[in-house]
Amino acid sequence: MVEKKAVAKETEAAPAAGKKEAVGKPAAPVQAKEEVKGSVFFTLAVPARVEEIVGRTGTRGEAIQIRCKVLEGRDSGKVLRRNVKGPVQIGDVLMLRETEIEARPLNQGRK
Repeated sequence: MVEKKAVAKETEAAPAAGKKEAVGKPAAPVQAKEEVKGSVFFTLAVPARVEEIVGRTGTRGEAIQIRCKVLEGRDSGKVLRRNVKGPVQIGDVLMLRETEIEARPLNQGRK
């Protein structure tokens, strides 16, 4: 009976080969990789889902103003107004470098 306890303790203490268990550790934030002349460093990025396309902005209409919902991080659940350059549609996930600054609203009633 003593031998069975010793065997059971060995199997409980030894994790499965090749698997690492993360117990009690919070999920790490998503990191975006950037390159600067051969060196690589990481910046923290926060995912946000596009909820609404407000309209075009910029002097030539090259940017699109959207409303997006932050999915992770300190401001999760917050809806932000942002200016985006390039093609974007509802449901896309953007990686935001910061979630504190919001774009100014468009002037819809200009006449």
